[in-house]
Parts: sequence; structure tokens; C-alpha cells
Amino acid sequence: MKNNKILLYAAMGVFFSVVLSAFFSCEIQEDFSYKNSGSTAELDINAWAYIQKNDSLALLEEAIKLTETQNLYESSSKRTFIAPTNEAFKKYLTDNSYQDLSEVPVPILRNAIKYHIVNAVVSFDDPNISERNNPLPYPSENGQTIYLSRTSAYTGLINEGTNKQWEIITSNLKPTNGVIHVLSSIVYFSARSTSNTPDPEVVRDTIFAIADTYVNGGSNSGTNYGSADRIRVKSAANTDFLRKGFLMFNLKDFDKPGVVVEMNLELDVKFTAAKGIDFDIYEVKDTLWTEVGINFNNAPFPTTDRIATITTSKIATFEFDLIDYYKGLTHNGKIAFMLDQEEGKDETDEFWTKENTGGNNAPMLIARFASGNTTLIIEKNTGFSVASGEAYALNKNVLEVSGSIPADISFSIQQAPQNGWLVRGASILQVGDSFTQEDIDVMNVVYINNGTGTQDAITVAGKDKAGATLAAFDINITIQ
Repeated sequence: MKNNKILLYAAMGVFFSVVLSAFFSCEIQEDFSYKNSGSTAELDINAWAYIQKNDSLALLEEAIKLTETQNLYESSSKRTFIAPTNEAFKKYLTDNSYQDLSEVPVPILRNAIKYHIVNAVVSFDDPNISERNNPLPYPSENGQTIYLSRTSAYTGLINEGTNKQWEIITSNLKPTNGVIHVLSSIVYFSARSTSNTPDPEVVRDTIFAIADTYVNGGSNSGTNYGSADRIRVKSAANTDFLRKGFLMFNLKDFDKPGVVVEMNLELDVKFTAAKGIDFDIYEVKDTLWTEVGINFNNAPFPTTDRIATITTSKIATFEFDLIDYYKGLTHNGKIAFMLDQEEGKDETDEFWTKENTGGNNAPMLIARFASGNTTLIIEKNTGFSVASGEAYALNKNVLEVSGSIPADISFSIQQAPQNGWLVRGASILQVGDSFTQEDIDVMNVVYINNGTGTQDAITVAGKDKAGATLAAFDINITIQ
């Protein structure tokens, strides 16, 4: 097993990228810049023949041969094929410490390839996808779900609304057996919690920042911005434009009873360039600074690692999960944070402060509380069967535990499978890692057999966020 970031089930593809009546070219551009082409144009060859014709898809061709999945690309059954470029595979190999594709375990590579094949024809002229930013679910060849949608500019998106989404670069190429969409990444499914089942045992409370401002470097390093209606953040090389945000909260402002099971920081966005960079939250140990006194010269810059991060995108609110940070606190008083970006990316991000007069939300911490009076019950644990060397996406017909909402129920791995891998999103799960009932419900966890054995098992222990527990038990696997 290499790096436990194996990015496996490469997601589907990107797709529709046109503007009503705008057209795409039938040939893939070598630089794969996003271009329009005729949505009715035909390639007159099947997907496999097309891939073999294009040097920019040479590594995809190699991956298909290694996994012996040519038949899926040659079949007359019409599908949507997500085609990662050479650039995408090179990044995958680097990220996972492989020299070339032959080092990747074939079952893992096969599962990734199959996630890039959609068992439906998805093209811009499909009336079901005419609404913008409306991700629709489609079945992929590996058994998981892939979501396809488009922006207002008709750029296709993969897995919009999940924890990780991608943008297509060339779409609606039409072989004789479906549609091809090209992208510069290998994608995977990483579900965001979608459970909206009300729980009478859960309440929420919100507190707002008692201080929210930013500091600016260079010639403005002595200036205070405490009265500004926005926080401005930018990791510019030119120090005159180098800006970092600062926030302070008082946890004593929470007044609801119960066990804190979620803690999220939310920032209302005034503007973001949304270049897809890391936007980070750091803990600031010093809480003696004041909103009207802080500047770049006297700011208490943190020296420890970030505590939360997201990838920037065109969304109205930046939201950060801080529950692990909160659980590590030894006090219930003032806490402070610094807002920063991936170094050198030079993206403009701005957020509303409590000084804004337009009715926009100031930075806020939102906590969810549970009573702690829950009991977990195993409703189903049937085990499952999988073909040798193939993959199986776990679902609630195989494993279902009740007693709390699915996102609150987690399973900690006590014993990993011996004849394969258990994968969630882009990570191979090891002993000590965990997944949730929500992951199971949306088929976000996949078992991949390594081609050996007739039996396997995963041993897990259960708990919920309020403190209820389940003793360790086995999920049995039959390999056929």
C-alpha cells in the first residue's frame, strides 16, 4: 500500500461546457483550455479509438490497458466517459509516491477508472441538466454515485455540493458510444453530510465575533483597520498588499446546555476570486490584542500549524469545522484566530465584519449540542460479497446503526481488512481511522479486494458524538 491518500475512484467527468447555442470542437485541444464546440458533432469512432488517437490521453490509455477495461470503452452501450489528461495522472502518481502506473495496485487503479465511467449519457443538450448549479446523481461503473452540474457560464462541474468538486475543461465530445468529457484531475467521491433528519435531542447556538479585523503589510503596516466593514485577506508577494484577518470570540457567550458535538466557524463572503486555493484558520494564543489597536507591526502571528482549511470556491459562506480544535481546549473563555491563504497564491478574499451596515452576518461560531441521552442499536449488519479483485461500495442495506443522526454515528476501525483496502474519498483507511453512518448511507466507503482470499472482515467499534458507544463487531466479507 502506498501513501494512504490513494485517490481512487476518479470521478466523472466533467461535462457540459457551452453556452446555449455555443459549440465545442470535436478535437481535444492539446492544452485542454476550455473551448466550445458543436454539441451535435459526431466523432465517428468509439471512445476507446478516440483515446488511442490522442497523445494527451496516453496515460489514460495505459491505465485502461493495465486494468483490462477496454471493453467498457469499446462497448456499444452508451455511457459518459470522464477522461483525465496526462497531467492528471502525473499529479496522481506524484501525490501517491509512485514512479509510474505499473506500481499502482491494479484493483485500486481499476476502481478509479470505473468511477470515471458513468452509466448514463450526460451532455449539455440533456434537458435534465438545464438548471445551473443543480447537481444530479448518476451511477458510475464502480457502484458509487457521481454528481454532474454546470455553472451559470455553462462550465461543467463534477461532484458539486460534496466535500470536493472539480471543473471540466473540454466537454461534449461525442464518440459513437456516448459522450467524452476531459479534465485535468483524477476525481473521487467525498460526501458531505446530507442528513437533515431533525433530532429532538439536539439544539444549536450561535455566537458572534467580539473582534474582527485585518492587518496589512508594507507601507500600511502601522495602520489599524478595526472600523472597517470587511476583513481583507491576500497572500501577495508585494507586502503592500499582504493582508491577514484576525477574529476573537468568547465561548462564555454560548448559553445552551448539553454536549458540544459540532463547532463551525462561518464567514459571510463579500468577495472571493475563488482560484481553488487553500484558505486556512490558525489559532492565535494571545487574546489580549484589541480590534482598535492591532496592526501588522504588533499582530500576534501564530507559530503553530493551521487548525482548519477549505478550498476556495464561488460560495456565499466559508465554513470551517473546528470541533477537534474545540475538544482540545482546556478553558471556556476567549479564543482567537488568524485567517490566511496558501502562500504565494495571491487571491483576493473579503468577508463582512460586525461593522457592516448592510445586514450581512458578522463572523460567527455555530455549535450543536446533544443531551447525551442516546443509545446506539445495530439494525443491520449483513456483510457483503465481492468478486475477486473488484470493489464494493458499502451501503445501509449492509450496515445500519440507529440512535443518533447518521452524521453523528462513527465507526472506528479496530482491524483493517487483510485481503484488500477500505477507502473513503481519497484515503485508504487504517486502524484508528473512522467513517460515519452518513458515509455508509451515501456509499462513500468502498472495499477493494486485492485479488486474494475467500473471506475477509473489517472490525469496527461504534460511537456517537454525544458519548453513546457500541462494542467492537465484525463486518464480514465473502470474496467470490
